[in-house]
Amino acid sequence: MAKNVTSGRPVPAESIRAQIHAILTAWGMPEDHAATTAEVMVETDLMGVDSHGLSMLMTYEEGVQAGRLRMAARPRVARDTGPTALLDAQDGLGHPVSAMAMNMAVDKALQHGIGVVGVVNSHHFGAAGAYARIAAARGVIGMVTSSAQGISMVPTRAAMPVLGTNPLAFAAPARRNRPFVLDMATTTVAAGKVKVHHLNDAPLPPGWVVDGKGQAVTDPHEGNAYVFQRKEGGITPLGGTENQGSAKGYGLAMMVHILGGALVGAAFSPIHKRSWTPDKPQNIGHFFLALDPRAFREEGEFEDELDTILDVLHATPPADPQEPVLVPGEPEDTMRAKRLAEGVPVPDTLDELIRGICERCGAPYLLRQNA
Repeated sequence: MAKNVTSGRPVPAESIRAQIHAILTAWGMPEDHAATTAEVMVETDLMGVDSHGLSMLMTYEEGVQAGRLRMAARPRVARDTGPTALLDAQDGLGHPVSAMAMNMAVDKALQHGIGVVGVVNSHHFGAAGAYARIAAARGVIGMVTSSAQGISMVPTRAAMPVLGTNPLAFAAPARRNRPFVLDMATTTVAAGKVKVHHLNDAPLPPGWVVDGKGQAVTDPHEGNAYVFQRKEGGITPLGGTENQGSAKGYGLAMMVHILGGALVGAAFSPIHKRSWTPDKPQNIGHFFLALDPRAFREEGEFEDELDTILDVLHATPPADPQEPVLVPGEPEDTMRAKRLAEGVPVPDTLDELIRGICERCGAPYLLRQNA
């Protein structure tokens, strides 16, 4: 796991939630959708995923100003077959429709044993793990995938990016232990984490970003340009630059797009961008799967067995006594407790950008009331 590089004066979670909510409603998002979105975004920051929380507001502002992001949109049910459904996000931001979709998938799983809900005509939905956690909290297994609008992954042996950092998340409930939660990009690192290094002026680890000749880029500002501005170079597939490893990451990204993009009718960015202009919606797609363990085993048996598995992992002797063996989801839970107590670090550069957004949209500035 990469070290968290975010530094800055700590801000209470409630101030961040209020600030996000104020900006979203100033942009015209309905109150209930703004509350859902702010909750997802602040939880993401609390868990240390700084690339998908408060720092996304600059990107969302671009979409609002260009007219492609329709903040007042309300999702509609386009198809419903019983255990499956398709929601049309109506070109709105992805958080509200995604929370709705995962809860609908869980409802279907509790009725049918399985629930699958796709989303089309959406935009960025934040961290995929937020929605997988909804399923686990309601006692079922959840899986989430999404297509991406950005083009930042350089396929194995390629000089130019083709795919996005298509995410994959999975969560499963235990009884005694915290849920198992895997939340990952199919690239070596999410594009937003490159942005976080750029905002914090922190060097990039070698292997995250490569130039058009496949050479590692470690300067955070140059790396940010390769990911968000240039046509050559970009982020490596999961597995790094080694051919066999990166080919598997590349294939995993394609699988994720097939579920979260092709299956639901969302756009494939390399084709979509041939005619796309900034005022047009991005048509990002999402995929939400829920499985009720009781469809396969007696009630409680799955959770008990997962507890046993997690206990074995926790009891594994660590290579470093100071670094106990963890399972996916636990580092985020630990960070959440720490940041709830101490606040979320917000870099001065990000704070300045948020102040600018408030001035432009008329929202009150709430992050640092005494600053």
